[in-house]
Amino acid sequence: MRKLILLLTFTLCLATLSAQKEPYVIYNAKGKKVSYKKMLKNLEIKDMVLFGELHNNPIAHWLQYELTADLHGKRQLILGAEMIEADNQDELNDYLSGKIDYKALDSTARLWNNHKTDYAPLVDFAKDNSLVFVASNVPRRYASMVYKGSFEALDSLPTQEKEWIAPLPIAYDPELPGYQNILKMMGDHGSPTLVMAQAIKDATMAHFILENYEEASLFLHYNGAYHSNNYEGILWYLQLERPDLEYGTISTVTQENVHKLETENHNLADYIICVDQNMTTTY
Repeated sequence: MRKLILLLTFTLCLATLSAQKEPYVIYNAKGKKVSYKKMLKNLEIKDMVLFGELHNNPIAHWLQYELTADLHGKRQLILGAEMIEADNQDELNDYLSGKIDYKALDSTARLWNNHKTDYAPLVDFAKDNSLVFVASNVPRRYASMVYKGSFEALDSLPTQEKEWIAPLPIAYDPELPGYQNILKMMGDHGSPTLVMAQAIKDATMAHFILENYEEASLFLHYNGAYHSNNYEGILWYLQLERPDLEYGTISTVTQENVHKLETENHNLADYIICVDQNMTTTY
């Protein structure tokens, strides 16, 4: 009788667990479910990790923080992010060193509207642990210049301002599938210079990642998933300059059913965080 009760209790527990909603599942590139622990073990031996997020996805932001904290316990970290532009590095450094407070940073740097909720915890982690945090993105005005006049528009910039972008001339392959897909997605609104504006962001982020990388460290970079999906974008530029380094990539997607990764989301990255599409967004 006791064994029967135990069996029924166990069966009930399994039924309860199976009925619970899972907000996300992690998959490898082939669409096989993997644990967070296994992902962490694989990524901790890399030289660089690109964490591709959906900018308004709270699961991605939470896992960014968790992964950062867990990697910090195992490796010397360098952090960096698309969400802060290169010409705001001085202001960011002043905040990290305690020279200015958050209010001053917010008033002097062009922080994203969701910085306080989604990225400030990462910056504060760097501050609390005396880590370098790199403002890696190209200033948006230069991306706008490229969109309006192609890469050549940057040639006339003063020398000091060229320090905030990848060295000219920019290596560029317009035939990369990711760039071609931008044209398809934008339809009549797409143009070659629109793709170039994406490329100047990718190239500049890769440039500042490599410029601040130190051997034996792990550089963890936060960026929109499209900037590293399909092993292109930022990663293409990184591998162009440093094919000898070991890279890891993460992407974030949403699906109605998180229990099977849709075919179109296979091979986006080494690890794909599949989030329930009904998940509340941060904006």
